Amino acid sequence: MEKWFEASPTSLLAIIISAIGIYCLVIIYTRIAGKRSFSKMSSFDFAMTIASGSILASTILLKNVSLLQGAIGLLIVYVLQISTAYLRRFHLFQKLTDNKPLLLMKDGEIFHDNLKKARVTESDLRGKLREANVIQLSEVRAVVFETTGDVSVLHCNPKKELEEWLIKDVNHK
Repeated sequence: MEKWFEASPTSLLAIIISAIGIYCLVIIYTRIAGKRSFSKMSSFDFAMTIASGSILASTILLKNVSLLQGAIGLLIVYVLQISTAYLRRFHLFQKLTDNKPLLLMKDGEIFHDNLKKARVTESDLRGKLREANVIQLSEVRAVVFETTGDVSVLHCNPKKELEEWLIKDVNHK
């Protein structure tokens, strides 16, 4: 426990230089790769975020990971993310990388089996409906458990129809 607060001036300088260097590289790589690098649109975006954080922490804090090694590791993760984003344009590859959104509710009807698949409770669903300012279930056109884990609530006047294009790729069962 006594070593928790010990650090040599050299190790502190190495941490400072590594932190500044890897921080600058994240900015440069993100400017090149685009904002998608840290979006949360799909599972590979999530993997990108986790991998980047791990590389950042390892580069800054571990003595056996140099700034150059961290920079190359981070570059590889960005290249993988850009490549995956490009390859997702092809339907087969997109099926391999992306989860399908799941319909939790449509036209006021709750799909209990889909709630179980998504591991969403009725209480969670009620909370999301309240967040979306739903005051009557008849207003709900659709509730979708998105690929990101977010819940989208589409609601409006009960007389309006849901445009099917909005739920085109959503798993109904």
